[in-house]
Amino acid sequence: MAEHILYSFRRCPYAMRARLALAASGTPYELREVRLSDKPAELLAASPKGTVPVLQTADGAVIEESLAIMRWALEAHDPEGWLTRDDPGLIAGNDGMFKHHLDRYKYPDRHGSEPDRHRDEGLRFLQNLDARIAIAGQLCGLERGIADAAIMPFVRQFAAVDRDWFEAQPLPDLKAWLAKHLASDLFDSIMHRPTPWSRGDQPLVLCSAASTN
Repeated sequence: MAEHILYSFRRCPYAMRARLALAASGTPYELREVRLSDKPAELLAASPKGTVPVLQTADGAVIEESLAIMRWALEAHDPEGWLTRDDPGLIAGNDGMFKHHLDRYKYPDRHGSEPDRHRDEGLRFLQNLDARIAIAGQLCGLERGIADAAIMPFVRQFAAVDRDWFEAQPLPDLKAWLAKHLASDLFDSIMHRPTPWSRGDQPLVLCSAASTN
């Protein structure tokens, strides 16, 4: 296998954070965009659970969890020191409680949920983030780190459910933080619009500059 291969879906927040860490580390990889309704056999052979992201490394190893992909990439090369700005407990709260409420706010028909109640529960988590960001501008200090990259895609998704409601909330530092990340060259570099991958396609190999701001 000539390159690392990442099976991804552009709008999936888990896949976004994996791509952010790969880009920040300067790791070259082949991006294979997945159509979730028609998953390629190669993805299912590598990871039978069929969720994204999945990273198949050049030596044949398979990494199936987004945080594991992030840490794998940054442990190999971490020019911005992202791993020094980590908070596993905060990330676990995002992936657990906040994601639970986000899903039930965004997809009430799917979950048979009361969206306003879950929106308000999710807001509590955002208020905590806002207070943390107010201290130094990022979640774990003055500069962006793994905690920011791991959590930001989920905040982005929450904010987009009802943009007018979100903009009306008193979350000034969180909003500025989110806007800065979304406007960054790093985020722009991982939001390509590739067509879904099929066997025989010309490989789309990505490698962002590790120093991108």
